[in-house]
Amino acid sequence: MIFGRLATTLLLATFTGSTVTAMAAEHWDVQFRYRQLDSTLTINDLVFPSAKRGIACGFVTDRKEKDKPVVLVTSDGGEKWTEAPLKEAGLSMFFLDESTGWMVTEKGIWKTLESGRSWSKLTRAPSGMLRLWFLTPEHGYAAGLQKRVFETIDGGDSWAPLEILKEIETNALYTTFGEISFVGQAGIISGWNVPPRRGGPDWMEPENLKRKQVPHYTVLLQTVDGGKKWIKSEASVFGQVTRLSLSPQGTGLGLVVFKDAFDIPSEVMRLDLKTSKSVSSFAKKDRAITDVRVFAGSNRAMIAGYEPSGPVFNSPIPGRLKVLTSNDLQTWTEMTVDYKAVAHSAIIAGPDDKNVWIATDTGMILKLIQD
Repeated sequence: MIFGRLATTLLLATFTGSTVTAMAAEHWDVQFRYRQLDSTLTINDLVFPSAKRGIACGFVTDRKEKDKPVVLVTSDGGEKWTEAPLKEAGLSMFFLDESTGWMVTEKGIWKTLESGRSWSKLTRAPSGMLRLWFLTPEHGYAAGLQKRVFETIDGGDSWAPLEILKEIETNALYTTFGEISFVGQAGIISGWNVPPRRGGPDWMEPENLKRKQVPHYTVLLQTVDGGKKWIKSEASVFGQVTRLSLSPQGTGLGLVVFKDAFDIPSEVMRLDLKTSKSVSSFAKKDRAITDVRVFAGSNRAMIAGYEPSGPVFNSPIPGRLKVLTSNDLQTWTEMTVDYKAVAHSAIIAGPDDKNVWIATDTGMILKLIQD
């Protein structure tokens, strides 16, 4: 069963990782930076379905704390970005090609046939979704809050919940499905159940850092036939599987994110899709990874995140953007990043390992430069 041992291995993995100096010929330069003095830009997601077409979604917050949805589009590889009209702030996107894409908002799902330049709302789509994935223009999945995962086979005109959800015995109020990833017909949807705890965020209440971390319920829904049949695997783990990236080469990466009270902010797992095994690939206390990426037709992988300030991983102060690369999913090399780039979260996007961009939640977009 593909990924069948992932949840179990997360409990047993040893923390490894290495850092060496990146090659000077490759570096990350800030290509776009939001520069308005009276407002800030938060980028929630970035996609580059081709080397020329790119789309970023998020919102602008003015000095009165009022948010305005925004989509930025480029047709020249990021040299110029223009704003497209939007009524709801996008949380995440999925593009099947450089023209056809879908976007999740808090209130529903939107579709574009024009590379993000215009959007139309799917009137029957569910709200409260977080992630999307489409296998064809007609067949897709949406996952999100309250233990809900939906499937459409008519391009989003109608949506039906997965039957396997009835087998998951958790409180729907605290159960979230937050990631979907496919390679061919094989795919995985990850979810977690995290009941609320008393007190505010850890950065406001340092005594929270002394609390002992307890495992949470994690569930993985897996398919090898495009969703005709789903199999669930369950485990109690300390973190949440928030990102997955799979490649046709039979490898992949999974990102596990922990709370501040844990020893490390995150751990990257190396997945072997042929043996269904996973082992620890990267985990360091001073690197909070927020996204992982493997590339089709290449052995190369990248992970991106930020450098935490002290023991509080989720501080309101952004940390310096950090990007690492590997050719074997085991030995990781620090890459040179523009010193101005800071973030609480980073997103990797690009059609291949030569054309790659990173967006930060602080309103920056960086491009991989190969001199």
